[in-house]
Amino acid sequence: MSESKLSEARGKWTYPNQIYFGCGSLNNIANLTINTKIKRPLLVADPGLPEQIISRTFNYLKQEIPETGLFTDITENPSDKSVTSGLEVFRSDDHDGVVTIGGGSAIDVGKAIAFMDGESRPIFDFEDRFDWWERAERSQRRPVIAIPTTAGTGSEVGRASVITDSRDGHKKLIFHPDMLPKMSILDAELTLALPAELTAATGMDALVHNLESYIALGCHPIAEGVALEGLRLASCHLKNAVENGSDLESRCGMLFSSTMGAIAFQKGLGAVHALAHPVGSLFQSHHGLTNAVLLPYVLAYNFPLVQDKLATLARYLDLQGNTPDSFLEWIIGLRASLNIPNTLSALGPNESDINKLAKLAINDQATTTNPRPLNENEISDIYKNAISGHINI
Repeated sequence: MSESKLSEARGKWTYPNQIYFGCGSLNNIANLTINTKIKRPLLVADPGLPEQIISRTFNYLKQEIPETGLFTDITENPSDKSVTSGLEVFRSDDHDGVVTIGGGSAIDVGKAIAFMDGESRPIFDFEDRFDWWERAERSQRRPVIAIPTTAGTGSEVGRASVITDSRDGHKKLIFHPDMLPKMSILDAELTLALPAELTAATGMDALVHNLESYIALGCHPIAEGVALEGLRLASCHLKNAVENGSDLESRCGMLFSSTMGAIAFQKGLGAVHALAHPVGSLFQSHHGLTNAVLLPYVLAYNFPLVQDKLATLARYLDLQGNTPDSFLEWIIGLRASLNIPNTLSALGPNESDINKLAKLAINDQATTTNPRPLNENEISDIYKNAISGHINI
Protein backbone atom coordinates (compact mmCIF):
# COMPACT_ATOMS: atom_id res chain seq x y z
CA MET A 1 0.00 0.00 0.00
CA SER A 2 1.40 3.40 -0.90
CA GLU A 3 1.94 5.71 2.03
CA SER A 4 -0.26 8.38 0.45
CA LYS A 5 -3.24 6.07 0.98
CA LEU A 6 -2.86 5.53 4.72
CA SER A 7 -5.93 7.60 5.51
CA GLU A 8 -8.01 5.49 3.10
CA ALA A 9 -6.89 2.16 4.56
CA ARG A 10 -9.48 -0.01 6.31
CA GLY A 11 -9.00 -3.47 7.66
CA LYS A 12 -7.79 -5.67 10.46
CA TRP A 13 -4.88 -7.85 11.45
CA THR A 14 -4.15 -10.12 14.39
CA TYR A 15 -0.64 -9.22 15.51
CA PRO A 16 -0.10 -9.11 18.43
CA ASN A 17 -3.85 -8.92 19.11
CA GLN A 18 -6.96 -8.19 17.05
CA ILE A 19 -6.47 -4.75 15.54
CA TYR A 20 -9.14 -2.91 13.58
CA PHE A 21 -7.86 0.15 11.77
CA GLY A 22 -9.23 2.89 9.61
CA CYS A 23 -10.74 6.35 9.92
CA GLY A 24 -14.24 6.09 11.38
CA SER A 25 -13.59 2.71 13.05
CA LEU A 26 -15.03 4.02 16.32
CA ASN A 27 -18.48 3.90 14.74
CA ASN A 28 -18.35 0.09 15.03
CA ILE A 29 -17.49 0.00 18.72
CA ALA A 30 -20.83 -1.46 19.87
CA ASN A 31 -20.76 -4.36 17.40
CA LEU A 32 -17.11 -5.06 18.12
CA THR A 33 -17.83 -5.08 21.85
CA ILE A 34 -20.70 -7.53 21.38
CA ASN A 35 -18.51 -9.73 19.16
CA THR A 36 -15.92 -9.78 21.96
CA LYS A 37 -18.60 -11.33 24.22
CA ILE A 38 -18.71 -8.33 26.54
CA LYS A 39 -22.29 -7.93 27.81
CA ARG A 40 -21.79 -5.33 30.55
CA PRO A 41 -18.87 -3.08 29.51
CA LEU A 42 -17.29 -0.43 31.68
CA LEU A 43 -16.12 2.48 29.53
CA VAL A 44 -12.88 3.76 31.07
CA ALA A 45 -12.33 7.17 29.48
CA ASP A 46 -9.65 9.82 29.75
CA PRO A 47 -11.29 12.84 31.45
CA GLY A 48 -9.11 15.15 29.36
CA LEU A 49 -10.74 14.03 26.12
CA PRO A 50 -13.12 16.38 24.33
CA GLU A 51 -16.56 15.75 25.79
CA GLN A 52 -17.94 14.88 22.36
CA ILE A 53 -15.57 11.91 22.04
CA ILE A 54 -16.54 10.52 25.46
CA SER A 55 -20.28 11.06 24.92
CA ARG A 56 -20.14 9.70 21.38
CA THR A 57 -18.39 6.52 22.49
CA PHE A 58 -20.66 6.07 25.49
CA ASN A 59 -23.79 6.62 23.41
CA TYR A 60 -22.68 4.16 20.72
CA LEU A 61 -22.27 1.53 23.43
CA LYS A 62 -25.33 2.44 25.49
CA GLN A 63 -27.70 2.25 22.52
CA GLU A 64 -26.79 -1.37 21.84
CA ILE A 65 -25.67 -2.44 25.34
CA PRO A 66 -27.84 -0.72 27.99
CA GLU A 67 -25.69 -2.06 30.86
CA THR A 68 -22.72 0.08 29.80
CA GLY A 69 -21.08 2.03 32.64
CA LEU A 70 -18.64 4.95 32.67
CA PHE A 71 -15.49 5.66 34.72
CA THR A 72 -13.34 8.79 34.26
CA ASP A 73 -11.52 9.27 37.60
CA ILE A 74 -8.03 9.12 36.06
CA THR A 75 -5.02 11.39 36.52
CA GLU A 76 -2.25 12.03 33.95
CA ASN A 77 0.23 9.80 35.78
CA PRO A 78 -2.33 7.38 37.26
CA SER A 79 -1.78 5.79 40.63
CA ASP A 80 -3.09 2.64 42.26
CA LYS A 81 -5.88 4.83 43.70
CA SER A 82 -7.38 5.29 40.22
CA VAL A 83 -7.21 1.53 39.65
CA THR A 84 -8.82 0.82 43.02
CA SER A 85 -11.64 3.30 42.37
CA GLY A 86 -12.28 1.86 38.93
CA LEU A 87 -12.19 -1.69 40.24
CA GLU A 88 -14.84 -0.82 42.84
CA VAL A 89 -17.13 0.50 40.08
CA PHE A 90 -16.37 -2.54 37.91
CA ARG A 91 -17.30 -4.96 40.67
CA SER A 92 -20.22 -3.09 42.20
CA ASP A 93 -22.00 -2.78 38.85
CA ASP A 94 -21.12 -6.35 37.82
CA HIS A 95 -19.26 -5.44 34.63
CA ASP A 96 -17.67 -8.21 32.60
CA GLY A 97 -15.23 -6.31 30.38
CA VAL A 98 -13.57 -2.97 29.74
CA VAL A 99 -13.66 -0.59 26.79
CA THR A 100 -10.98 2.02 27.37
CA ILE A 101 -10.41 5.17 25.33
CA GLY A 102 -7.82 7.90 25.69
CA GLY A 103 -4.08 8.28 26.00
CA GLY A 104 -1.71 5.85 27.65
CA SER A 105 -2.85 6.73 31.17
CA ALA A 106 -6.51 5.83 30.54
CA ILE A 107 -5.64 2.66 28.67
CA ASP A 108 -3.19 1.59 31.38
CA VAL A 109 -5.86 2.08 34.05
CA GLY A 110 -8.45 0.20 31.99
CA LYS A 111 -6.11 -2.73 31.49
CA ALA A 112 -5.20 -2.76 35.19
CA ILE A 113 -8.85 -2.74 36.27
CA ALA A 114 -9.63 -5.74 34.07
CA PHE A 115 -6.51 -7.56 35.25
CA MET A 116 -7.07 -6.98 38.97
CA ASP A 117 -10.64 -8.30 38.96
CA GLY A 118 -10.33 -11.69 40.61
CA GLU A 119 -6.96 -11.01 42.25
CA SER A 120 -6.52 -10.87 46.02
CA ARG A 121 -2.95 -9.53 46.09
CA PRO A 122 -2.23 -5.78 45.87
CA ILE A 123 -1.41 -4.52 42.39
CA PHE A 124 2.30 -3.93 43.05
CA ASP A 125 2.79 -7.63 43.76
CA PHE A 126 2.65 -7.93 39.96
CA GLU A 127 5.44 -5.46 39.23
CA ASP A 128 7.60 -6.48 36.27
CA ARG A 129 10.33 -8.15 38.32
CA PHE A 130 11.56 -11.71 37.94
CA ASP A 131 8.46 -13.93 37.45
CA TRP A 132 6.11 -11.99 39.72
CA TRP A 133 3.38 -12.20 37.07
CA GLU A 134 3.09 -15.90 37.93
CA ARG A 135 1.56 -14.90 41.27
CA ALA A 136 -1.72 -14.17 39.49
CA GLU A 137 -4.61 -16.33 40.65
CA ARG A 138 -7.23 -15.85 37.95
CA SER A 139 -6.83 -17.99 34.84
CA GLN A 140 -9.57 -16.31 32.78
CA ARG A 141 -9.11 -12.57 32.22
CA ARG A 142 -11.76 -9.94 31.65
CA PRO A 143 -11.56 -8.79 28.00
CA VAL A 144 -10.34 -5.30 27.14
CA ILE A 145 -10.93 -3.22 24.01
CA ALA A 146 -8.42 -0.35 23.77
CA ILE A 147 -8.91 2.78 21.67
CA PRO A 148 -5.96 5.21 21.63
CA THR A 149 -6.58 8.92 21.08
CA THR A 150 -2.88 9.83 21.13
CA ALA A 151 -0.04 8.49 19.02
CA GLY A 152 2.71 7.74 21.50
CA THR A 153 2.47 5.12 24.22
CA GLY A 154 1.19 2.18 22.19
CA SER A 155 -0.46 0.85 25.35
CA GLU A 156 -3.22 -0.62 23.18
CA VAL A 157 -0.82 -3.43 22.17
CA GLY A 158 1.09 -3.71 25.44
CA ARG A 159 1.11 -6.38 28.13
CA ALA A 160 1.76 -3.96 30.96
CA SER A 161 0.50 -0.81 32.68
CA VAL A 162 2.58 1.99 34.19
CA ILE A 163 1.03 2.76 37.57
CA THR A 164 2.36 5.19 40.19
CA ASP A 165 2.67 3.80 43.71
CA SER A 166 0.77 6.27 45.90
CA ARG A 167 2.92 5.29 48.88
CA ASP A 168 6.19 6.62 47.50
CA GLY A 169 5.28 8.35 44.22
CA HIS A 170 7.37 5.98 42.10
CA LYS A 171 6.18 4.70 38.74
CA LYS A 172 6.06 0.93 38.47
CA LEU A 173 5.45 -1.40 35.55
CA ILE A 174 2.68 -3.92 36.19
CA PHE A 175 3.07 -6.89 33.85
CA HIS A 176 1.15 -9.99 32.89
CA PRO A 177 0.98 -11.61 29.44
CA ASP A 178 -2.81 -11.57 29.63
CA MET A 179 -2.95 -7.79 30.10
CA LEU A 180 -2.72 -7.51 26.32
CA PRO A 181 -6.09 -6.14 25.17
CA LYS A 182 -8.31 -8.56 23.32
CA MET A 183 -8.83 -5.94 20.63
CA SER A 184 -7.48 -2.52 19.65
CA ILE A 185 -9.17 0.06 17.44
CA LEU A 186 -6.93 2.50 15.55
CA ASP A 187 -8.98 5.45 14.35
CA ALA A 188 -6.74 8.38 13.46
CA GLU A 189 -9.70 10.77 13.40
CA LEU A 190 -9.66 10.57 17.20
CA THR A 191 -6.18 12.12 17.26
CA LEU A 192 -7.12 15.21 15.24
CA ALA A 193 -8.04 17.19 18.36
CA LEU A 194 -4.64 16.64 19.97
CA PRO A 195 -2.86 20.01 20.46
CA ALA A 196 0.52 20.59 18.81
CA GLU A 197 2.51 20.34 22.06
CA LEU A 198 0.97 16.99 22.97
CA THR A 199 1.31 15.76 19.39
CA ALA A 200 5.04 16.53 19.61
CA ALA A 201 5.50 14.93 23.04
CA THR A 202 3.53 11.77 22.29
CA GLY A 203 5.07 11.52 18.83
CA MET A 204 8.56 11.63 20.31
CA ASP A 205 7.48 8.92 22.73
CA ALA A 206 6.62 6.72 19.74
CA LEU A 207 9.94 7.54 18.10
CA VAL A 208 11.88 6.70 21.27
CA HIS A 209 10.05 3.37 21.64
CA ASN A 210 11.06 2.38 18.13
CA LEU A 211 14.62 3.65 18.51
CA GLU A 212 15.35 2.13 21.91
CA SER A 213 13.87 -1.19 20.79
CA TYR A 214 16.07 -1.21 17.71
CA ILE A 215 19.32 -0.66 19.61
CA ALA A 216 18.41 -2.62 22.77
CA LEU A 217 20.41 -5.64 23.84
CA GLY A 218 19.18 -9.01 22.67
CA CYS A 219 18.29 -10.85 19.49
CA HIS A 220 14.80 -10.14 18.14
CA PRO A 221 14.91 -9.62 14.36
CA ILE A 222 11.12 -9.29 14.14
CA ALA A 223 11.03 -6.45 16.68
CA GLU A 224 13.94 -4.73 14.96
CA GLY A 225 12.20 -4.88 11.58
CA VAL A 226 9.02 -3.40 13.05
CA ALA A 227 11.06 -0.69 14.80
CA LEU A 228 12.83 0.31 11.58
CA GLU A 229 9.56 0.95 9.77
CA GLY A 230 8.07 2.62 12.83
CA LEU A 231 10.99 5.04 12.85
CA ARG A 232 10.58 5.72 9.14
CA LEU A 233 6.92 6.55 9.61
CA ALA A 234 7.80 8.94 12.45
CA SER A 235 10.49 10.59 10.33
CA CYS A 236 7.96 11.13 7.53
CA HIS A 237 4.98 12.28 9.58
CA LEU A 238 5.81 13.63 13.04
CA LYS A 239 6.85 17.14 12.07
CA ASN A 240 3.86 17.60 9.77
CA ALA A 241 1.43 16.19 12.34
CA VAL A 242 2.63 18.87 14.76
CA GLU A 243 2.60 21.73 12.25
CA ASN A 244 -0.60 20.70 10.45
CA GLY A 245 -2.73 18.79 12.93
CA SER A 246 -5.63 18.39 10.50
CA ASP A 247 -3.51 16.35 8.07
CA LEU A 248 -5.09 12.92 8.35
CA GLU A 249 -2.27 11.21 6.45
CA SER A 250 0.28 12.29 9.03
CA ARG A 251 -2.07 11.45 11.89
CA CYS A 252 -2.47 7.93 10.46
CA GLY A 253 1.28 7.58 9.98
CA MET A 254 1.97 8.53 13.58
CA LEU A 255 -0.75 6.25 14.95
CA PHE A 256 0.79 3.31 13.11
CA SER A 257 4.28 4.34 14.27
CA SER A 258 3.06 4.44 17.85
CA THR A 259 1.52 0.97 17.70
CA MET A 260 4.62 -0.41 15.99
CA GLY A 261 6.90 1.05 18.66
CA ALA A 262 5.00 -0.71 21.41
CA ILE A 263 5.07 -3.99 19.49
CA ALA A 264 8.82 -3.57 18.99
CA PHE A 265 9.68 -2.92 22.62
CA GLN A 266 8.84 -6.50 23.47
CA LYS A 267 12.59 -6.74 22.77
CA GLY A 268 13.38 -4.17 25.46
CA LEU A 269 13.95 -0.47 26.04
CA GLY A 270 16.91 1.42 27.46
CA ALA A 271 18.33 4.28 29.47
CA VAL A 272 16.03 6.95 28.02
CA HIS A 273 13.08 5.27 29.72
CA ALA A 274 15.07 4.32 32.81
CA LEU A 275 16.05 7.95 33.39
CA ALA A 276 12.68 9.38 32.36
CA HIS A 277 10.57 7.37 34.80
CA PRO A 278 12.03 8.93 37.99
CA VAL A 279 11.72 12.44 36.51
CA GLY A 280 8.06 11.79 35.73
CA SER A 281 7.44 10.41 39.20
CA LEU A 282 9.12 13.24 41.11
CA PHE A 283 8.30 16.20 38.87
CA GLN A 284 5.04 15.07 37.19
CA SER A 285 6.52 15.74 33.77
CA HIS A 286 4.90 14.33 30.64
CA HIS A 287 6.51 10.98 29.87
CA GLY A 288 6.91 11.53 26.13
CA LEU A 289 8.33 15.01 26.62
CA THR A 290 10.80 13.74 29.21
CA ASN A 291 11.92 11.01 26.81
CA ALA A 292 12.39 13.61 24.08
CA VAL A 293 14.54 15.84 26.28
CA LEU A 294 16.76 12.98 27.47
CA LEU A 295 17.14 11.23 24.11
CA PRO A 296 20.30 12.89 22.66
CA TYR A 297 22.14 12.72 25.98
CA VAL A 298 21.49 8.98 26.29
CA LEU A 299 22.34 8.46 22.62
CA ALA A 300 25.65 10.21 23.21
CA TYR A 301 26.39 7.84 26.11
CA ASN A 302 25.47 4.76 24.05
CA PHE A 303 27.15 6.09 20.90
CA PRO A 304 30.39 4.02 21.02
CA LEU A 305 28.44 0.73 21.05
CA VAL A 306 25.61 1.51 18.59
CA GLN A 307 27.35 3.24 15.71
CA ASP A 308 26.66 0.41 13.24
CA LYS A 309 22.96 0.45 14.02
CA LEU A 310 22.75 4.23 13.89
CA ALA A 311 24.44 4.13 10.49
CA THR A 312 21.82 1.62 9.33
CA LEU A 313 19.10 3.95 10.56
CA ALA A 314 20.68 6.89 8.78
CA ARG A 315 20.69 4.93 5.52
CA TYR A 316 17.12 3.69 6.00
CA LEU A 317 15.88 7.21 6.69
CA ASP A 318 17.99 8.55 3.81
CA LEU A 319 19.77 11.11 5.97
CA GLN A 320 22.54 13.18 4.47
CA GLY A 321 25.86 11.46 5.01
CA ASN A 322 24.33 8.15 6.13
CA THR A 323 26.53 8.16 9.25
CA PRO A 324 25.91 7.70 12.98
CA ASP A 325 26.69 11.39 13.45
CA SER A 326 24.07 12.37 10.87
CA PHE A 327 21.46 10.38 12.80
CA LEU A 328 22.30 12.14 16.06
CA GLU A 329 22.25 15.51 14.29
CA TRP A 330 18.84 14.65 12.83
CA ILE A 331 17.48 13.84 16.29
CA ILE A 332 18.77 17.14 17.69
CA GLY A 333 17.34 19.08 14.76
CA LEU A 334 13.98 17.33 15.00
CA ARG A 335 13.70 18.16 18.71
CA ALA A 336 14.42 21.81 17.99
CA SER A 337 11.84 21.96 15.18
CA LEU A 338 9.21 20.58 17.56
CA ASN A 339 10.05 23.11 20.28
CA ILE A 340 11.19 20.39 22.66
CA PRO A 341 13.22 21.92 25.52
CA ASN A 342 16.93 21.33 25.14
CA THR A 343 17.67 20.76 28.83
CA LEU A 344 16.13 18.69 31.58
CA SER A 345 16.11 21.70 33.89
CA ALA A 346 13.16 23.01 31.87
CA LEU A 347 11.10 20.16 33.35
CA GLY A 348 12.10 20.90 36.95
CA PRO A 349 15.20 18.92 37.96
CA ASN A 350 18.45 20.65 38.91
CA GLU A 351 21.82 19.31 39.99
CA SER A 352 20.70 18.90 43.59
CA ASP A 353 18.19 16.27 42.43
CA ILE A 354 20.67 14.10 40.53
CA ASN A 355 21.60 11.70 43.34
CA LYS A 356 17.98 10.91 44.15
CA LEU A 357 17.05 10.49 40.47
CA ALA A 358 20.04 8.24 39.79
CA LYS A 359 19.26 5.94 42.72
CA LEU A 360 15.79 5.40 41.28
CA ALA A 361 16.92 5.05 37.67
CA ILE A 362 19.54 2.38 38.35
CA ASN A 363 16.76 0.09 39.62
CA ASP A 364 14.55 0.61 36.58
CA GLN A 365 14.05 -2.56 34.55
CA ALA A 366 14.86 -0.71 31.32
CA THR A 367 18.54 -0.43 32.34
CA THR A 368 18.94 -4.17 31.81
CA THR A 369 18.52 -3.94 28.02
CA ASN A 370 20.39 -0.68 27.45
CA PRO A 371 23.11 -1.39 24.86
CA ARG A 372 25.86 -0.01 27.12
CA PRO A 373 26.11 -1.08 30.79
CA LEU A 374 25.20 1.54 33.37
CA ASN A 375 26.13 2.22 36.96
CA GLU A 376 24.82 4.90 39.27
CA ASN A 377 27.71 7.28 38.59
CA GLU A 378 27.25 7.01 34.82
CA ILE A 379 23.54 7.68 35.18
CA SER A 380 24.37 10.73 37.29
CA ASP A 381 26.67 11.96 34.53
CA ILE A 382 23.90 11.64 31.93
CA TYR A 383 21.52 13.58 34.16
CA LYS A 384 24.19 16.23 34.70
CA ASN A 385 24.73 16.59 30.96
CA ALA A 386 20.98 16.75 30.32
CA ILE A 387 20.53 19.48 32.93
CA SER A 388 23.45 21.54 31.61
CA GLY A 389 22.77 20.88 27.91
CA HIS A 390 26.16 19.27 27.24
CA ILE A 391 26.13 16.46 24.66
CA ASN A 392 29.34 14.52 25.19
CA ILE A 393 30.30 11.93 22.55
